[in-house]
Amino acid sequence: MSLAAIPMERMFIVGCGDLGRRVARLGLDRGLAVGGLVRSEEQARVLAHSGISPCVAHLDARDSLHLPDLSGAGVFYFAPPQGGGFSDVRVKNFLAALAGVGLPARLLYLSTSGVYGAAGDQPVCETAPAQPVTARARRRFDAEESLRAWGEQHGVSVITLRVTNIYGPGRLPIVHLQNGHPLLAEEQSRPTSRIHSEDLARICLSAVEHGGPAEVFNVCDLEPCSTTAYFTAVAESLGIACPPQVSLDEARRVMKPLLFNYFTESRLLNNKKMLNSLSVRLHYPRLRDGLAASLSQE
Repeated sequence: MSLAAIPMERMFIVGCGDLGRRVARLGLDRGLAVGGLVRSEEQARVLAHSGISPCVAHLDARDSLHLPDLSGAGVFYFAPPQGGGFSDVRVKNFLAALAGVGLPARLLYLSTSGVYGAAGDQPVCETAPAQPVTARARRRFDAEESLRAWGEQHGVSVITLRVTNIYGPGRLPIVHLQNGHPLLAEEQSRPTSRIHSEDLARICLSAVEHGGPAEVFNVCDLEPCSTTAYFTAVAESLGIACPPQVSLDEARRVMKPLLFNYFTESRLLNNKKMLNSLSVRLHYPRLRDGLAASLSQE
């Protein structure tokens, strides 16, 4: 059961990239005080110009993490783990820094559907066991576990969003398509779920307002499709020629490993809990709607 909505007055965002800035804008539009953690003075000036109070620190350097008072704030943790290893050192450093700055009201962590491992072609519910396989997914699950344990210890509600592929303005594979790089044959490209970045930002805010303690939510839209179908839809929307499709063996030879995994992994999520519990309506429930809106902002 979800908690009643909290009357959030302050937000603090760790990881002020595209998604962080979208969430910040939503908070500012509501009249909330918004702070954000960035790594450089230049980034700090950009935040300040947008009305966001900057905190300059580096998650890899615990001694640099001098955080503002976060008592009662809603914290959004969007920063990725460091490269390498199976443990998220950055999350651990951030939690250590929280010891002297007051406890937030709730903390949201943006995780990945990769923690479910090889889930097959059936939509996965939040009750499915986490079985991360890749080092990337293992670091994400380590972060989930660290945050969950910290939340239980300190009585802070920690909400985890397990997200599939994010698309939206600035996130489309336009360069890949323009360069004519091949796609995996449609019949061999497996289905996966997606979410538009604007919908994801709204879901993040709603999750902090309505999510209960230690809750996990799968996040995706209503229309999964293969990565090849996604790239093809983007090409058609742009009015450019679709790159050639190649066999699985050829794709393994010519594609970088991360891109090959992107085409061959199946990441289907069951999003009923998100839709029923978070009081959010998707603006872009289907890919064609989200692509049209994204391209209009490119």
